[in-house]
Amino acid sequence: MSEQRENVEEEEEEENNLQPGGDTAEQPPEGDREPGRDGDEEQADRSTTGESALTTGAVAADVLETAEEAETQADLPDDTEQLGEPQRRDHVGDSTATVKVVLVPGGHVMTVAFAIGLSVQELKLHLAAELRVPAEVLQISLDGRVVEQQRSLMELGVRPQGSTRMEMSSSDPTAHPLRPLRPPDHDNMPDVITVRVQTDEGVFQEVVVEIERPPQQKALLGGYRHRLTGAEYHHAAIQTLTKRRPHRGGAVFSRDTQTVDLKSQVQQCPVDVATQMTATGCYVSSMNDKLVAAHGGYITADEHHDTRLRAVIRLQSFTRRWLARQAVDRLRRDRDRRLAWQELQERRRREEKEEQLRNQRHRWLNPQRREDFNLLYRALETWRLEEEQRINSSLRGAERKAALCALLEKETQLIADIGRHRIAAHNHNYEQTVGNFLDKSAAPHRWRAADGRPLEMDTQHTVRARELRELYNNISRSSVSQEQRLHVIMTLKHTVKEHECQLTRDVVDLIDREMDLMTRGVKAASLEGLRKRISTLFLQYIKTPAFNPEVAKLLKAPQNPSQLKNIMFLCRGCHRYLLSSDFRPSASDCLSGRCCSCTELDNIARSREDFSRYKDILRRLRADEQRLNGEAKIPFLLQVEDLRYLVEVVWASRSALHASSDLYNLVFVRWERRTDWSPWNCILLSKEETSAHLEVEDVHKAYEATFILWIEHKHRLARRHFSQIPVMAEHLDPRPSTGKRTIDSLPASAR
Repeated sequence: MSEQRENVEEEEEEENNLQPGGDTAEQPPEGDREPGRDGDEEQADRSTTGESALTTGAVAADVLETAEEAETQADLPDDTEQLGEPQRRDHVGDSTATVKVVLVPGGHVMTVAFAIGLSVQELKLHLAAELRVPAEVLQISLDGRVVEQQRSLMELGVRPQGSTRMEMSSSDPTAHPLRPLRPPDHDNMPDVITVRVQTDEGVFQEVVVEIERPPQQKALLGGYRHRLTGAEYHHAAIQTLTKRRPHRGGAVFSRDTQTVDLKSQVQQCPVDVATQMTATGCYVSSMNDKLVAAHGGYITADEHHDTRLRAVIRLQSFTRRWLARQAVDRLRRDRDRRLAWQELQERRRREEKEEQLRNQRHRWLNPQRREDFNLLYRALETWRLEEEQRINSSLRGAERKAALCALLEKETQLIADIGRHRIAAHNHNYEQTVGNFLDKSAAPHRWRAADGRPLEMDTQHTVRARELRELYNNISRSSVSQEQRLHVIMTLKHTVKEHECQLTRDVVDLIDREMDLMTRGVKAASLEGLRKRISTLFLQYIKTPAFNPEVAKLLKAPQNPSQLKNIMFLCRGCHRYLLSSDFRPSASDCLSGRCCSCTELDNIARSREDFSRYKDILRRLRADEQRLNGEAKIPFLLQVEDLRYLVEVVWASRSALHASSDLYNLVFVRWERRTDWSPWNCILLSKEETSAHLEVEDVHKAYEATFILWIEHKHRLARRHFSQIPVMAEHLDPRPSTGKRTIDSLPASAR
């Protein structure tokens, strides 16, 4: 038996030394094992779904144990119940067997090395932990019959180092399906392999070896590689766990590490030296004596200290010169940086000014919006006033009247040209607005999922809106053949006839009229008005929520008539009841004044003012306050007319510091930087003056008393005007009343 064991060890050692590097792994360290569990329980808990590696370092010991168990099994009877000795029964119960569990209905096979002495209940608990399902829903069957939970594998006829095949299903497959959790890349590697070991001459035995997968790749510490095949062979030392030193039970310290190493060494001169002096009874010859005189002058202590002082002063002078150069270089860099910043700011202002002029010139040549035409009318009014002033100053009598008539005729012609451009721009904007409206109604519903991916969904309403949009685009086309036009209007006729109402009947009548005229050979130019009416009625059909439910969320006016009384107001100009969106809101005017159309018409006919510059000032003010204080309200309550009053009446359209009158270069900022902006806490400055004013911490120390009194007078004027507006009066902060002496002390220029 000892000879067989030695042979088995030698063969197993050779097999380990020649084992390829890709099929080797190492046992988990003893520190990673769970305390209180022996090796058999760890082996029973392993499965193919876990992460493990091939324990080739312990193969030799397993082979020896397997050989002994094989000899023991040869003497065991077939029936395990006939074992008479308890120790042998316990030893057989601790042996392992390969259990292959088939997951029903998936068909996936899980291979587990399990002790045959353990019960089926413990096997279910282990598999439930691997599959992450409750153990109560698992049912294990053998040969089509459900196995009792109290029976062990040995009672079911499983022999040591043998194998069996069982089926496992779930009693609740809907809530707890059986799915393996092991990654797919582990399926290609077996979990249990059978090794054929030679136990004697001509005698071989098959041993079951379990493979463990490590959680990380093992480092290659040494080995060999075949130059032809490329196979790697590892040293046996790196495949076996390192033998650990036994713990002595206490801390051990070395004396050498706690003691200072001292060494004493005597130094002795190689030659004895002595000095002999002339004394009584002793004569020393002076024939060989030499007189040594110092070359140069003798340096006194004061001279030595004076030399050191001059050297120190010289070092200090060089050091101070170096520090002065550093300070001058730093000042020069600061100056260059400041000049570069000033040049950058100046270039930015110049580019911004050029961009404003370029934008204004583009708006003059290509007007598209209402503000662009107001700019044209303002330029026309400026030109008319200049020409009228020139005529009145240079001409008299009949010549003056003739020149004024020619000026009126020229003005009328220019107004007509502006009107034609306005009609063309309105048509273009109308088509673009209708296209955007139809695209919004036909757009699918969009939202973001939990993982951030954008999702889209089409409903029956969006599909209906998309069909109506395509039909409207086909009807609005002008350059189509007669056959295509007939096909489109027939499709439109069948579409609108789905709903019976007066609108659909009008559309059908117009379609029949166009078809009749087309069959009579009428030209397309003559049918343009009729086709326009059909497109307008069909657009009204699309905007009806009963026919196109998707447009209900895009309509401004509510469809419930009972809600219209709250948003309908009477226009004093055209005497029509219009929606609140048709009126221009203002903090100082009542909402039920004149509508936007009447206000625009009055501006074109009389004042011809351009409010684009005030809009730019208000837009910049709101952006600055939104950046400084996200809860600012007063800048958003003001409208263009209110800001115009504040600029023109209160601040006289001039900068407070240098009296600049360029409205394109004026901005509103806070007077006291730590208080929110309001008409009574503001100052009108140019863009160049803004940066310097915002750096001021205390305005009462930075500006003179006369200037401060003049600014406070402006604030009182603004407070008096805006306090009459209820929505602005709510934000008035309580201020102590100023005496009359303070008002009277203002200079005449400030008043």
